[in-house]
Amino acid sequence: MSGERTRPLTRGVAALASVVGVRGVVLAGGSGTRLLPLTRITNKHLLPIYDRPMSQWAIEAVVKAGITEVMLVTGGAHAGEFLRLLGNGRDVGLDLLTYGYQEREAGVADALALAEPFANGEPVLVMLADNIIERSIAPTVRAFAADPVGARILLSPVEELDHLRNLGVAELDEDQRVIRVVEKPEDPPSRYAVTGVYCYDASVFSVIQTLSPSARGELEIADVNNHYARLGQLRYDVLEGFWGDAGESIDVYYAVNDFVRAHGANKG
Repeated sequence: MSGERTRPLTRGVAALASVVGVRGVVLAGGSGTRLLPLTRITNKHLLPIYDRPMSQWAIEAVVKAGITEVMLVTGGAHAGEFLRLLGNGRDVGLDLLTYGYQEREAGVADALALAEPFANGEPVLVMLADNIIERSIAPTVRAFAADPVGARILLSPVEELDHLRNLGVAELDEDQRVIRVVEKPEDPPSRYAVTGVYCYDASVFSVIQTLSPSARGELEIADVNNHYARLGQLRYDVLEGFWGDAGESIDVYYAVNDFVRAHGANKG
């Protein structure tokens, strides 16, 4: 059923073959103001998480999910550093790596729109490069690839109300379907935070064209998700294990570092 809750991602997922017909988009833009002064001289996605730059963890997650054609979208004065870091992508397991440049900070959905020519009519897996996930995202990608209609997102249970008030939160109906995503709710409608991992069918680029800028002047990815929710086409999985948005704050950034150093990430 469209919009229905699926079972949590399982442990022990083995290495999987390539997912045919789904392309990866890794978003690594933004000013990183919440990580100042660390980001005064670099893009936040180039900051280290344990033993490698943050963005490499996102690319590893995408590759381990079976996607080997990726577009990385970034912006700002340090965009060229990603080319120095990743080159043509072969060293990080990619068959094809292309780059997009977001000329101004206009939101996540605006950055995703730059990937339309790259997607070339195919569905996309979108991952925000500051998201660090303990376990493989492959089950979600496989489930979406098997039925690539609408959207599929990853949720993570968060018990702390103060934390939820700073996140996007899924509101569920009595049948456990997502009926909308609420950004930074004063009264969170559930304990499920929306992570920065999204699967979209090819219509997502037409959806973005219909969006209006939010109060902060950006095209919001929550509005994209809510479009699919209104159609009853927003499905989801619930993550097991750790999820951290390493760009959320200095404290969270170091907490993510500590976790990855002790436990790793992107485990099968």
